[in-house]
Amino acid sequence: MSVADRVVVVGDVMTDVIVRPEGPLVRGSDRRARIESRPGGSGANQAVWLGSMGAKVSFVARVGAGDKPHLEAYFKGFHVDPILVADPQEPSGVLVILVDADGERSFLTDRGANLALEPSDMPVWLLDETRLVLVSGYSLFAEGPRRAVLQLAGEARSRRIPIAIDAASVSFLREVGVGTFLEWTRGMSTLLANADEAEALSGTGDLNEQMIALGACFERVVIKRGARGAAVGGRQGVRVDQPAPQVDVVDTTGAGDAFAAGFIAAELEGADEAECLRRGVEAGSKAVEHLGGQPTTTRIVLGPGRRGRRDDGRS
Repeated sequence: MSVADRVVVVGDVMTDVIVRPEGPLVRGSDRRARIESRPGGSGANQAVWLGSMGAKVSFVARVGAGDKPHLEAYFKGFHVDPILVADPQEPSGVLVILVDADGERSFLTDRGANLALEPSDMPVWLLDETRLVLVSGYSLFAEGPRRAVLQLAGEARSRRIPIAIDAASVSFLREVGVGTFLEWTRGMSTLLANADEAEALSGTGDLNEQMIALGACFERVVIKRGARGAAVGGRQGVRVDQPAPQVDVVDTTGAGDAFAAGFIAAELEGADEAECLRRGVEAGSKAVEHLGGQPTTTRIVLGPGRRGRRDDGRS
């Protein structure tokens, strides 16, 4: 793979504090729970999944100064080129994830240093070697990182480098307003959205109508539908619809990020849309089978007829 096949990912670095209560929360009292800390953040998840799939990826983010050395080592371990800016004041972000018995999750977010991302942090020099820029929508929901991302996006467009945007959060979309989000993302080529985000952005719950509406704003629309699989299309409607396999769901955190990585990694290898979609669904399905939003092994191979093979030989 040449340097021209590089993906530049821009997004958050978080520490995920995953809380799995033994039952419903008891207001004003105790509930036993299993609590674990894992590396997370939507952009970080996407970068690590891409690196583990063999893609050439650089990841841009801002972190607490004290965390930079060990985070750089961590990302390099997953074959990711980390372009991390050390913030001298703000700590790295923290996300508390409450996981229900069925694997669904709710979030409490303190984005910390991620909110201080600046235009000067953007590696414009790297665009000469870049095939695609992938942006986490979380970077658009605060003024500082939004200015940084939109500057990089403008430079990428001037070089005819496609930009994919992940809608990231239906609650934040509703907070800033659909029209505002679509204005920010004008000119970006691919939208990645889950079913709730697609409905909020399009104003309809019908998949084909979502594709047509959002296809007026993006060249390509990829909608992640959870247990129902995923679909890709545009202004003419759905082009390909891929079902998802039945799996034992442990934690849905990061499944959409794994999907995005699988889809993009396949595209970098020259796969058609149907295969990109299949690989994305396969990656997302693997992600929900373990706790946390990032892979548990540094090399993952996805391919026709396989459910994802680890390089240690275990299925």
